[in-house]
Amino acid sequence: MSDIQLWTLVFVVLTFGLYIYIAYASRVSTTSGFYVAGGGIPAPANGAAIAADWMSAASFISMAGIVAFSNNGYAGSVYLMGWTGGYVLLAMLLAPYLRKFGRYTVPDFVGDRYNETARLVAVIAAIVVSFVYVAGQMSGVGVVFQRFLGVDTTAGIVIGMVIVFFYAVLGGMKGITWTQVAQYTVLIIAYLIPVFAISQQLTGIPVPQIGFGQLLDELDGLQQDLGFAAYTEAFTQTNMLNMVLITAALMFGTAGLPHVIVRFYTAKSVRAARFSALWALFFISLLYTSAPAVAVFSKFNIIDQIAGTPVDQVPSWFTNWSEVGLITHTDLNGDGIIDYVPGEAGELVINNDIIVLATPEIAGLPAPIVGLVAAGGLAAALSTASGLLLVISSAVANDIYYKRINPQATEARQLMVGRIAMAAAIVVAGYLGINPPGFVAQVVALAFGLAAASFFPTLVLGIFWKKTTAAGAAAGMIAGLGTTLLYMVWTIDIYGNSDGILGIHETGFGTVGMIINFVVTIVVSQFTTKPSLAMQELVEEIRYPGKTELVVAHAEGHLEDVVIEDGDEPPSGPRH
Repeated sequence: MSDIQLWTLVFVVLTFGLYIYIAYASRVSTTSGFYVAGGGIPAPANGAAIAADWMSAASFISMAGIVAFSNNGYAGSVYLMGWTGGYVLLAMLLAPYLRKFGRYTVPDFVGDRYNETARLVAVIAAIVVSFVYVAGQMSGVGVVFQRFLGVDTTAGIVIGMVIVFFYAVLGGMKGITWTQVAQYTVLIIAYLIPVFAISQQLTGIPVPQIGFGQLLDELDGLQQDLGFAAYTEAFTQTNMLNMVLITAALMFGTAGLPHVIVRFYTAKSVRAARFSALWALFFISLLYTSAPAVAVFSKFNIIDQIAGTPVDQVPSWFTNWSEVGLITHTDLNGDGIIDYVPGEAGELVINNDIIVLATPEIAGLPAPIVGLVAAGGLAAALSTASGLLLVISSAVANDIYYKRINPQATEARQLMVGRIAMAAAIVVAGYLGINPPGFVAQVVALAFGLAAASFFPTLVLGIFWKKTTAAGAAAGMIAGLGTTLLYMVWTIDIYGNSDGILGIHETGFGTVGMIINFVVTIVVSQFTTKPSLAMQELVEEIRYPGKTELVVAHAEGHLEDVVIEDGDEPPSGPRH
């Protein structure tokens, strides 16, 4: 066993042991604890859990690789802008109002705000989005285990499944939340230590957010010498239309992700929900302002160390990653030299998912740092996977079983159904991780498009337009999700290889699906039965500070007992 494998094993065992201990200490026996942690998580802890829940394997493992290699710098900025900008939308437009509305899940909000048919559509959308998203997380787990512990990808994913099963099934949202606080701590330390060290090593400036700018001109020159476009040149791989659509899909998708939104129900109050979003943005920014630096440092080091190097003189990290199939070199011209050039003439293929994991090795950092980064990658993947699996579990147990099949079910029965649903979801997630439809961040980007096309319009209109109808919401979700899903299947490489409509990339079509959803919802709502006057007034009330009689009546489950005549003031009196 090499030093790197030994240190990786040490950090993995320590962190997994910590996660299991926290889950055991946080085990729950109520549905409120299982679904929303009893609504008692402090804002800073909730912010860290939100950050861990959302900063998935795509953020930690794959994003820097996409920025550096798949999109050659400039085009990769869509992920940085989209995934961070979405949190501003979420904090401003959705989080506090959904918390005040006070339900367990996004389908729960949809069912309560609209009707049971809309709830069922929302359940299907939540399950589809979550399974597409979780495939990327489990795939990331496999990448880490395969490289650093010499474990087969399938075996690595199975190990990850077992760990997630233990702490998610035992502790529910409460166990997941406190485990995610620990996972955020692990992943952010693992991400920042190497990038600060490499910034000092390459630029003499220990702050990577400043240091990487010193290398951009040199990196542009290196790439142009090899025949590539300059790293900072705009629209070389992604045109302006797709830049806008992909950024928007990631932004609106972030604001519509069910596993992120449910986090705000765990806050102690509406005020705490707002501060949770603020803390989350701070914690997320630590990684996202560092990711462009990781991309630049990695690409600079790889070109500097590999381009034009004889095959028998490559550094050890190149050999290590080649042995597990994540770097491939084909000597097309038989000259024994690695020709790193663009297009089909290129002999070198580097998997996007290795960049962050390989960066410490490439920079020659000590083995303990490499092992810590591997543990951080696992923390990122497992934290998001657990949140997604809870969404699937709650959709089945709360929104289908309890709300539609057996409303008289005891809490113990609901918990049992929830845990069985989560166990089944973990098995499906594992299968999708073993057979993912693309690299980690691409798969995740598809999930964001689906969330943008299905949930975002339904939630925004449900909060800000009191006359949105149940039929309109259901029709909008079906139209937006259905259109986007069909387009993705038609255009994604492994299925269709089609150029699509106007060359729109599948990861950007979620924006088009969202617009379709908005239009269909608004049009259908004009011609269908409006919500009750009590619900219309409640929709108005949740946007104002404080608890009104309507909000209290809704929280206690007897909104239907409130009688409001057309033209009457609401029970809380006039608003000024």
